[in-house]
Amino acid sequence: MSQAADFIEEERDGKRTLVFSGDLALARLSDLPARLAGHGKLDAIDLSKVERFDTVGAWVVHKLADETGAKISGANKDAGHLLEQVEGADQSVKMRPDKTGAFARVLGQIGDAAVQAGQTFVGLLGFFGSVCLSAFAVARHPKRFRFNAVVQRFEVVGVTALGIIGLMSFLIGVVIAQQGAVQLRQFGAEVFTINLIGRITVRELGTLMTAIMVAGRSGSAFAAQLGTMKLTEEIDAMRTIGVSPIEALVLPRILATVAMMPLLSFYAMVIAIIGGGLFCWISLGIPPITFIQRLREVTPMTDLWVGLTKAPVFGLIIALSGCFQGMQVEGNAEEVGARTTAAVVQAIFLVIVLDAFFAVFFTAVGWI
Repeated sequence: MSQAADFIEEERDGKRTLVFSGDLALARLSDLPARLAGHGKLDAIDLSKVERFDTVGAWVVHKLADETGAKISGANKDAGHLLEQVEGADQSVKMRPDKTGAFARVLGQIGDAAVQAGQTFVGLLGFFGSVCLSAFAVARHPKRFRFNAVVQRFEVVGVTALGIIGLMSFLIGVVIAQQGAVQLRQFGAEVFTINLIGRITVRELGTLMTAIMVAGRSGSAFAAQLGTMKLTEEIDAMRTIGVSPIEALVLPRILATVAMMPLLSFYAMVIAIIGGGLFCWISLGIPPITFIQRLREVTPMTDLWVGLTKAPVFGLIIALSGCFQGMQVEGNAEEVGARTTAAVVQAIFLVIVLDAFFAVFFTAVGWI
């Protein structure tokens, strides 16, 4: 059995030398590190009598040599190599202070955000291309179309959203009527509240608020569902058995959202007009018949076509953003939450940007 690690101090040629012996391994060190602690200055450390060496023993010897300034000698080839490895790993980490100015830091953050936004936009375009290719493949082989999945998404995106969208639209109609009446009363023109309700609801807010609600409700659900499936490797399993995740998971969600958005938008317009009309009846004394007649006079059909034209485009953007962010999930469960939040923010941002482009375009073509 090997001897326990030990040491003696000798005087050699006027130099204080510490001679180690025995087994310098973890199991045989015992209280050796404690006895070496606080040792005075040494000139040399002799390892010629050491029988066995491991990483812990090498660390003890290296630490002692570093503290006392002693020179190590007598180590065999393996022990010398181990000591070199320990010495190379013992590098103190120097924390450099951040000397970057505040202005440069802000510019760097803006640059990083711009690069990330560009990469996301390119990725979204690539994802849209994959969806188009999958749609073309399904059109060529109609038997691959998953009708049941689309119908199920009709219920999730549309039917179950009727309650919350109806309540939101009704309250928006009341708020528009109340705020418009307060401002127009100063000029004795409360009757023009009907103009405000009709045009802003049908042309803009009906579709826009529905899109925002669907983005927060269905877009986030798409991202969370696909992200969880990606995390549990269900999507990889689908690819393994030859099923396209785009065709099976993404395409039904996109088709359902695109189809349901015009219906939900029209429903929101009607409910908002009912809310505004109810306020006008109770607060302004405008009868429902007069309200409807005036509404027909001041709200052109082009406003309805503008609102319903934007709706499927908004639905496409919402579903694309949700599915794209869900398919980007990787790593851990925290990524699911981050991607879900990104899907909602991205969808709402793109919807508002597109709404601005639509407003400019329809004004340019004379639909005002």
